[in-house]
Amino acid sequence: MRSTLTLAAITLDCADPLELAAFYQRATGLALHPKSDDEFAGLTREDGLFIGFQRVSDYQPPRWPEQSVPQQAHLDFTVDDINAAEAMLLELGAAKPEHQPDGDRFRVLTDPAGHPFCLVPRQD
Repeated sequence: MRSTLTLAAITLDCADPLELAAFYQRATGLALHPKSDDEFAGLTREDGLFIGFQRVSDYQPPRWPEQSVPQQAHLDFTVDDINAAEAMLLELGAAKPEHQPDGDRFRVLTDPAGHPFCLVPRQD
């Protein structure tokens, strides 16, 4: 018998869970989990998806696109207006790496902890 898997959570390592949760909360509007603290913070979506941020001693941020510290994982966000989303996220504390592999199809930004993530225009 085959089991159906449902994605329930995504967790990112970082040096400051509350700071990283605040960045993604401002970016997405998701609710801060009430049990968030200095060691582990999270955001929840109405459908139950949980994005967690866990403190890691001696955290080393990914070095994208260079791989001395690999990215390990990244998030993709669909957006209606890629330029407006980029501007908002840069104002919230994201950074835009110089290397953009395909700036017309998607944009790569990094969160305050150095994790790369992509903005992808919504396809109608």
